[in-house]
Amino acid sequence: MEEELSQMEPGAKVTLQRQASSGSLTQGPSGELRRQSSLESSPRSGRGGNRFLFGRQSSMDPNRRRGRSQSPVGAVAEQELALPDNLDSTMQMLFLACQGDAHGVEALLRGGVDVNSINLDGRTALHVAACEGHREVVRVLLDWQANIDARDRWGSTAVADSKCYGHMDIYDLLKSYGGKAPRNRRTPMMVSNPGEIPEYELNPGELQFRKGDEVLKGTYQVAKWNGTKVCVKIVDRETYSDQEAINSFRHELTVFEKVRHPNVVQFIGAVTQNIPMMIVSEYHANADLGSLIQRKGRLNGHKVLRYALDIARGMTYLHQCKPDPIIHCDLKPKNIFLDNGGLMKVGGFGLMRLSKMAPDKVKLMNHEAIVDTFSYYTAPEMHRNEVFDMSVDAYAFGFILYEMVEGLPNMESTTVIARGEGMRPSLKNKLKGYPSDFKGLIEECWETHPMARPTFSEMIVRLDKIYAHCMKHGAWKESLKIWK
Repeated sequence: MEEELSQMEPGAKVTLQRQASSGSLTQGPSGELRRQSSLESSPRSGRGGNRFLFGRQSSMDPNRRRGRSQSPVGAVAEQELALPDNLDSTMQMLFLACQGDAHGVEALLRGGVDVNSINLDGRTALHVAACEGHREVVRVLLDWQANIDARDRWGSTAVADSKCYGHMDIYDLLKSYGGKAPRNRRTPMMVSNPGEIPEYELNPGELQFRKGDEVLKGTYQVAKWNGTKVCVKIVDRETYSDQEAINSFRHELTVFEKVRHPNVVQFIGAVTQNIPMMIVSEYHANADLGSLIQRKGRLNGHKVLRYALDIARGMTYLHQCKPDPIIHCDLKPKNIFLDNGGLMKVGGFGLMRLSKMAPDKVKLMNHEAIVDTFSYYTAPEMHRNEVFDMSVDAYAFGFILYEMVEGLPNMESTTVIARGEGMRPSLKNKLKGYPSDFKGLIEECWETHPMARPTFSEMIVRLDKIYAHCMKHGAWKESLKIWK
């Protein structure tokens, strides 16, 4: 055997030696091969196993699809090689199936080897024979009741493998036995090897959706992850072929995974290696600020200022992220959430893809595609598809402050032209009882000219002073009854 191995191509020799194991078959008194459990090389058993890297690989193996087959054998895959005696039973059967030795495969089966034995990648002899186009081996395996729909680690079946490599006679044979070709379960973000799987990757089997609930693609839904309620955004599979949609998903994920702040919605993880792809974040049972205002109307002064400070702190963190600030571009009550501890958390950021035009200036990459989604809170310069900066979030914040005080969105100036020309809701009597600086802050935030709008770090200082002033002057709280 050593002589035979020394005559092989170096790649073939390395492959066979790597796949050798201490679990070699032994012969009984009558010379037959003794049975060895297929679980000894099964990844499901939790025990050690081997990978069969000889010959053609799974049709769904990412390395094969990227032209980087893991097999180092190359051109020697087709040559006749003797069966090494240091392979365990599973690897011997895969080797003989690869070589097209139907008699050798049947001898192993008669000796007690499980026809559905799998290697570390979940590959069976039927997979290998289908890849290599060995019809007689396939027939032997089918006669021994091989599982025709067995899937390897990438989800491929013998039917899919035979079709991929152009062995249509075997494909037709397997189909006549009821074999099925699986749907392509690959995602646009599938990595080539397990070592490249991102740290945030979650097992989709750990996510449980409530029975009876319709799973709506592209929307956030409530699920349970290991017993904890979470918010899950499911990506519609129809968008997988839309490169723009996939780029947007990647961008949202890239932005979301790097933020950590008490006033920003917490990213938990994502599913990118399985279908459907998902983004998982923390769940807030108290819903969003928009629903709260709709349900309760105008908020009391204490809550207005406390919520305003929470939002400003979260936005300051986003705007100070390195190397580039995170500009929300869609700040509105529906994207601000109340947690169980009474904190407001900013969410819904990272959805807009931006082109950097200058160190502190950006522009929307797909203005025409998203202009119809703009809201009452969108700054005029974004409507006009102009270059803009972080001040667009301050503009939206001014309307959020007004809405918390008033109780309902103001509809007087909802048109693009009206906002662009500086028309704003009237503040007469609307802010009665609030310090004058609070009214001034709102007016500065929704200024038409971006340079006139304050930064969120400046707003925190001003809101802190207003809050302290209101706490100090109890007469304001008692007489106006809005400080509850």
